[in-house]
Amino acid sequence: MTPEEIGARLAESVAGAQAGVSGGGPYARAVVDVPAASWLSALTAARDELGCDFFDWLSAVDELDAGCDVVAHVWSTGRRHGVLLRTRVPADGTLESAVDVYPGAAWHERETYEMFGIGFPGPLEPLLLPPEFEGHPLRKSFVLASRVAKPWPGAKEPGESETGSKRQAIRPPGVPAPGEWGPGA
Repeated sequence: MTPEEIGARLAESVAGAQAGVSGGGPYARAVVDVPAASWLSALTAARDELGCDFFDWLSAVDELDAGCDVVAHVWSTGRRHGVLLRTRVPADGTLESAVDVYPGAAWHERETYEMFGIGFPGPLEPLLLPPEFEGHPLRKSFVLASRVAKPWPGAKEPGESETGSKRQAIRPPGVPAPGEWGPGA
């Protein structure tokens, strides 16, 4: 089956789904966008109707004000084709767990919760971050404090002259001034 046929077949099985293709040539992959309410039925259809018996990965993409796209890649080991399933949830929203369909999704859901703040039912114990960590580091709104806290590692700042005069330091976009973030703020 071609990626176009795979996407069309899955889109027919899931209400409100839209199919497309990502990449080209030998790297083309069916991509199916589904409403959040159809997430589990899309994963089940991929497993049962398309023979996608291997759960590869699940993660998210922060789309700022539009919310987050949750993306899962599943693969058929027998038929040698795969499909990317996507759905959009509000920022800090929740989504049904894929663990009943693909048990291997448990680790990925825990990671997606920690890194993006998207909730899934069931235990979401800390996986990668220490318990005292605040925030979701893969969200675009997360401030990378290391950009502010660490000095430039080179001998000179860009723009410094041989005479030793320095230009005024400029913070990267989205990084607040010292005193506006952290424990002392």
